[in-house]
Amino acid sequence: MSRPTVRVLTLLELLQSGGIRTVAELADRLGVDGRTVRRYVEQLTELDVPVEAVRGRHGGYRLAPGYRLPPLMFSDDEALAALLGLMAGRRAGLLPTADTASETAAAKIRRVLPKPLARRLDTVLESLAFTTPPGGFAHPDAEVLLTVADAVRHRRPLSIRYTDRDGRHSERPLHTYGIVAHSGRWYVTGTDPAIGEDRTFRLDRITGARTLPGSFEVPAGPDPAQRVLSGFATAGYRHEVTLRIHGTVEQIRARLPATVANLEEPHHAAGSDPAAAAWLRAELKVEELDWLPPVLAALDLPFVIERPAELRDLVVAFADRLASRARQA
Repeated sequence: MSRPTVRVLTLLELLQSGGIRTVAELADRLGVDGRTVRRYVEQLTELDVPVEAVRGRHGGYRLAPGYRLPPLMFSDDEALAALLGLMAGRRAGLLPTADTASETAAAKIRRVLPKPLARRLDTVLESLAFTTPPGGFAHPDAEVLLTVADAVRHRRPLSIRYTDRDGRHSERPLHTYGIVAHSGRWYVTGTDPAIGEDRTFRLDRITGARTLPGSFEVPAGPDPAQRVLSGFATAGYRHEVTLRIHGTVEQIRARLPATVANLEEPHHAAGSDPAAAAWLRAELKVEELDWLPPVLAALDLPFVIERPAELRDLVVAFADRLASRARQA
């Protein structure tokens, strides 16, 4: 690739990063004079890249607002970071869209990669294994997320339509302080001005959001993430689960990490093998029980459900379904 062509592509990359770039700045970054910069800009416009000239004291060049370019200039590290980010975000439940959006985004990136680089990335992705199953969390509505984010940034009151865990619908005002992603779910935290109390809501349960007139000031205190975590620490949960599982700490933690369950660490006698299997007590506080039977089955370890009895019924029903499907195969 000739040196002028490299500079034209570098110019395009600089413009893609956003904002207005002055001729002097571009000339310095490219190592050319201002006349050459203008010639490179003409070459981009001849390729139908909409470069705009901005006049005035702080003028220069920029890409037309809203113009999108394919990721033509990914380095190896950038391409790997983008694809791994999409994969990890999808598995962790942190992408605010359906799985198909992340899959089509990854496909678009792969289509514009050179074949040698694509093959190398395939090698990494095919060799990669995760210790946790893909997240099965509900995704927030993209329009709701954008509306809430705009309210957070500009300190604008919101009215939200919300469905609580019992299926009750309500509409309420909210002064939004921030959006927090935690354990595969998205939350918005703030104050309900109608009652003067801090509240945290799951974004996937917000079915509509609209901006209200006015503005507000965020009071001094913990940041949004600390507010959400503090709320979890004091919130009540529908179910308290206690299990005894026969296995090693590593085996159990592979399916019930520390963020999900408290695990009673074993006390080993002198000379005993600390990696040996033992009966360990696991305690969880959860809102729903239906996700636990598949997790316990995936443990593939002996276990005893101490409480609640409802979980025993769900595990038996889950085992019956598996047996029925196996007989039909």
